[in-house]
Amino acid sequence: MIAPIARIILRYGAAGLVTYGLTSAEMGRQIAADPDILNALTILIGAVIAAVTETAYWLAKKLGWAT
Repeated sequence: MIAPIARIILRYGAAGLVTYGLTSAEMGRQIAADPDILNALTILIGAVIAAVTETAYWLAKKLGWAT
């Protein structure tokens, strides 16, 4: 489920770079289609989800909420 979200983020991110003139259209297509960037972004999204989950758990324990 994370990989499709990562692809969407890459597609819109690359389009934003092209729209604001930070890179060419060809470079934008390469960024959106690069499997190494997709894998790195997938790992990053997974790490963010894990961090948010662990932070919520820690906060719940600290405030005495049900865990």
